[in-house]
Amino acid sequence: MNTKLTLTIEQDIIQRAKKYAKDQNRSLSDIVENYLKALTKEEKKEDSKPLNPIVKSLKGSFRMPKNFNYKKELRKRIEEKYL
Repeated sequence: MNTKLTLTIEQDIIQRAKKYAKDQNRSLSDIVENYLKALTKEEKKEDSKPLNPIVKSLKGSFRMPKNFNYKKELRKRIEEKYL
């Protein structure tokens, strides 16, 4: 269930945040919500399944460019495949 939240933030920061959200094709609410989720994320349970050794060896070996738009790239690949 979504609930409204009122925040007091400097006007300059709000404007920069709105621009950032627009550039990312996301809502500012979505960005704030995901940030708060990351801050309050509970530690992983110890009984979670360990990574496969091959996956573990590849983890962190590839870095995406900062301006990479995953959704745009995915849409492009799907259109190429099906259209």
